[in-house]
Amino acid sequence: MTLETKKSVFVELGKFLSQFSEDASARKSDVLYNDIFFDDFENLIHLSQSHNGWYTPEQVYFSIQSWAEALTKENIDKWLSAYKIDENNDNSKTVALILAGNIPLVGFHDFLSVLITGYKALIKTSSNDQHLLPFLAKYLIAVDENFKDKITFVEGKLENFDAVIATGSNNTARYFEYYFKDKPSIIRKNRNSAAVLTGKETHEELENLGEDIFRYFGLGCRNVSKLFVPKNYSFDAFFQAMFKYQDVIHYEKYANNYDYNKAVFLMSNFKLLDNGFLTIKEDSSYASPISSVFYEYYENLEEVKKRLENDLEQIQCIVSSNLTPNSIAFGETQKPQLWDYADNVDTITFLLTTK
Repeated sequence: MTLETKKSVFVELGKFLSQFSEDASARKSDVLYNDIFFDDFENLIHLSQSHNGWYTPEQVYFSIQSWAEALTKENIDKWLSAYKIDENNDNSKTVALILAGNIPLVGFHDFLSVLITGYKALIKTSSNDQHLLPFLAKYLIAVDENFKDKITFVEGKLENFDAVIATGSNNTARYFEYYFKDKPSIIRKNRNSAAVLTGKETHEELENLGEDIFRYFGLGCRNVSKLFVPKNYSFDAFFQAMFKYQDVIHYEKYANNYDYNKAVFLMSNFKLLDNGFLTIKEDSSYASPISSVFYEYYENLEEVKKRLENDLEQIQCIVSSNLTPNSIAFGETQKPQLWDYADNVDTITFLLTTK
């Protein structure tokens, strides 16, 4: 398979995914194999919550639409233009992928990166996300059967691979580092995202920040779980903007976490601010529990920049109005581009330079 062929197959997948939305999924006449896949995928989306209670149709549709927007010819060409990929690379190297399952299709970028560079993917899915990626793999194989020999899903022990990309908690990462010490690897650990506020944000910017906080119920590493605010910051405008997301409390799993974590905080006599569906607590940590956001006061922005620079290995994204280098606009954390790499580790370069 040439590089252009592989690109075209993923563009076809993007077209397929573009048909599905929460408002109204609709078949498009120019999409391949809709007769085989359309109805089954729509059914799978609505079954996802029975497989994982956090995978509500709203969240799964959002993930699917995000990938549909990413998988265009223009985006794929722009992404890969930075690399020298052998046009006819059909390497027999096998890359093991150990995927997380905290949000829908969280491992898709690794899957895409391995296949687009011409290598074989040996995939161990998370028990929390076992159905979506295998379905999309079947679609790719239908579009080009050459992918059949490139994609293998395994349930047991991983064997016969040349490199590994593994994602897990800090605890599992230590296990991965030991277990895969003799293999070229990317080992991803826990990370969180933070926002830097000045108190001058507009209502719209703060509403968009709510998207960064509440999308996927806050389960992703790109979700904002920590706020840096100036001394004497008033949270009134923040809570007014968060009101847009009040329906989140109607999801049982989120509500259970809200009740539990609030009770733990109160029993520990922590000072809380609470609006009935979100608690915020002053805390120096980045990793807040579900339904809670931590905050920390600062005296000046230089102090925050230095802190964030020192804590770089704990942070996935920084959200602000261009207050820090490489910060992301409010509301954009869950819309990464193909060239936005998890942990800032360039997966394509890793794959191309791994012997």
